[in-house]
Amino acid sequence: MINIRPVSDLRNKFPEIEETVIGSNTPVFLTKNGYGAMVLMSIEQYSALTDDIERNLDEADAFAANSSIRLSKSDVFDKIRSRVDEQAKL
Repeated sequence: MINIRPVSDLRNKFPEIEETVIGSNTPVFLTKNGYGAMVLMSIEQYSALTDDIERNLDEADAFAANSSIRLSKSDVFDKIRSRVDEQAKL
């Protein structure tokens, strides 16, 4: 279940929000004046989202350090667009 709270709860009910985020391992969505403002999540949740990206970036850095191949920005985006278009056709 999505947990949506006003941002004032962060100040007024921090222990409760902390227990929700850490205890249930689910993010809490905070609103300000009725609009989404931010999302709170545990370090474990954040790591689960970013670890794979960080690992891939590290691999790309290692490849770049050992390769003389360089692509222009337009080459990179053209390759990405073609892959997205291929996926859209499936």
